Amino acid sequence: MSEHDVIGIGLGPYNLGLACLTAPIAELDALFLEARTGLAWHPGMLLDSARLQTPFLADLVTLADPTSPYSFLAFLKETERLYPFYIRENFFPLRVEYDAYCRWAAAKLDTVRLGHRVTAVEHDPADDRYVVHAVTADGPTTHRARHLALGTGTPPHLPDAAAGLDALHSSRYLDQRAELRRCGSVTVVGSGQSAAEVFHDLLADTDRYGYELTWVTRSPRFFPLEYTKLTLELTSPDYVDYFHALPEAARYRLEAAQHGLHKGIDADLINAIFDLLYARSATDPVRARLLTDTELTGLGRDGGGWILGLRHREQGRERILRTEGLVLATGYRYRVPDFLAPVRHRIRWDDHGRFAVARNYSIDHTGRGIFLQNAATHAHSVTSPDLGMGAYRNSVIIRELLGREHYPVERRIAFQEFGAPA
Repeated sequence: MSEHDVIGIGLGPYNLGLACLTAPIAELDALFLEARTGLAWHPGMLLDSARLQTPFLADLVTLADPTSPYSFLAFLKETERLYPFYIRENFFPLRVEYDAYCRWAAAKLDTVRLGHRVTAVEHDPADDRYVVHAVTADGPTTHRARHLALGTGTPPHLPDAAAGLDALHSSRYLDQRAELRRCGSVTVVGSGQSAAEVFHDLLADTDRYGYELTWVTRSPRFFPLEYTKLTLELTSPDYVDYFHALPEAARYRLEAAQHGLHKGIDADLINAIFDLLYARSATDPVRARLLTDTELTGLGRDGGGWILGLRHREQGRERILRTEGLVLATGYRYRVPDFLAPVRHRIRWDDHGRFAVARNYSIDHTGRGIFLQNAATHAHSVTSPDLGMGAYRNSVIIRELLGREHYPVERRIAFQEFGAPA
């Protein structure tokens, strides 16, 4: 049984960033457990041309420590890609190279344990330690720590209409792309970036493979991601302070209204889709349909294909759509891990049954025992899933672990004032 100061469970970008930032701190003994035997960042959506929606400075470490050896620029230098990236003159890395960067960083860390699936977390009151049980290919293991950092991510979400059906979520798109190309018709359901990327990828091949393509979105239009500079100030410590201090009901209302701040479509991609549709229409009828304000109300098998029940939300009209291939780009949704069941009584919950996340990202009653990565748009607004705020959040968590500030934690960066004076 090993003893540590902090155990990170899950190794997405946020806990991986925490692993990188704790590595040089001698007085912190950290361990990070990941169920998968190999790291991959959204492998089913690693399209060749897809890029991040945040600049390279929003890597694992730079906004906390620009001198870190785990930065994206250090990765580019070591892999002899720094000058090509410089000549490219584009701040937004390709998704495939961000995935490679994360694997590069993880391989440099001796605190990472892959193939360790956590099955239960208990609390030992005798010495106030969390006991983490995991299974590996070699058998069960047990580890103890004073603190936990939860980074299990948000799993793919399928709508209720798809319950019990083997429907393809966009997270597995590349695994099934070759099969989709053999269909006579393909439908994409979804409103965000993933839906747009899948639609654009399929649209580029309609002439070559001859399928009919349909995009169904329940949004009244194809919303671009809001990316003006004053809007970006909402991803700041200033806005977290304001948002977190609001009453719970107000925070939930704002959360529902802020999807366009982090779930919209890259404007360049929207324009690229239009340009491709326009080019197709110059010579032949476009083999694609875009259905807005249309929600999925039912889903079933239709022989070897699918039958979709659709409803136009403004007009209230219902219709049936038959398609051979189907991709549900219906996003991701957090689920409380089952392994937390033994310590649920130590966790704070809000009136909606979700984690009551403190300003310092803790969720336990002590206020510094269990920390949450991501999964807190209801408490920390759009900063929760934003890669650019990951290093800031980890700086705060490390401050709580040490009892002092190791990485400078910004207090104010915004020009605008979000609240009225007291």
